[in-house]
Amino acid sequence: MAKTNPFFDVDVSKFADVSKLMSEFKLPGVDVESVLASQQKNIQALTAANQLAFEGFQAVARRQSEIVRQTFEQTSAIVTELMAAGSPEDKVAKQADLVKLAFEKALSNARELAELVAKSNSEAADVINKRVSESLEELKASVAQIKSAK
Repeated sequence: MAKTNPFFDVDVSKFADVSKLMSEFKLPGVDVESVLASQQKNIQALTAANQLAFEGFQAVARRQSEIVRQTFEQTSAIVTELMAAGSPEDKVAKQADLVKLAFEKALSNARELAELVAKSNSEAADVINKRVSESLEELKASVAQIKSAK
């Protein structure tokens, strides 16, 4: 069985039968083997991109759960601090400081999560972009080969 990914299982060995079938058509100027090899590379690139996207999703989910846990711990500490503050004026001043710190932390966390998502998307897109470039080069080479055969 070929390497699997979390989205679907593909047994690449089944493509061998398609190769045999396509070779019987004998299309002039078409190298069926190279076309099938190119398509197999496309599938591998998409599988790799999906794997990177899935791993990125997992990283974001893990970080979000860490942020939620930290937030609950910090909230508990904040409530304790507010209860310990003396006069109502002290409580208001302390509450303003704590709200400011909480807001800054929330922005920092949002920025961090956005960077994680962007990094994951970029890595997956890079795999696909590379394969598209390779595919276009393969096409150019194939066309050149057909021209030189004539």
